[in-house]
Amino acid sequence: MVPALKYIPNAQEARIPYYKDFPNIFLGALYSSTQDDPEKPITSGFYRIEKGATMTATYTYYEFKLVVAGDIIVSDSTGQKVKAVKGDIIYFPKGATITFETENGGEAFFVAQRASP
Repeated sequence: MVPALKYIPNAQEARIPYYKDFPNIFLGALYSSTQDDPEKPITSGFYRIEKGATMTATYTYYEFKLVVAGDIIVSDSTGQKVKAVKGDIIYFPKGATITFETENGGEAFFVAQRASP
């Protein structure tokens, strides 16, 4: 049996829940391949950070973020710091410790090599 493609209409309009204990950070997984490939799943969804918010996380998986609105400022433990804006892609390697900030708020579409939470 040949697998069928998956279609998620109006994905960018999905409600994104708060991320852990960060009231101004939102993270929502929309689809995961966990059922199709539990050993090497990929998960996609949206991330949003509101003006004035900041958070630091250590990645336990690989991830790409495509900024779709606003700005997202990221820095890592090597001292590298970039301000990503609409159309920019950021890659986070497994093991990287990343700090997220923003000047005006930002939103990104992400694809990560992890199971859906």
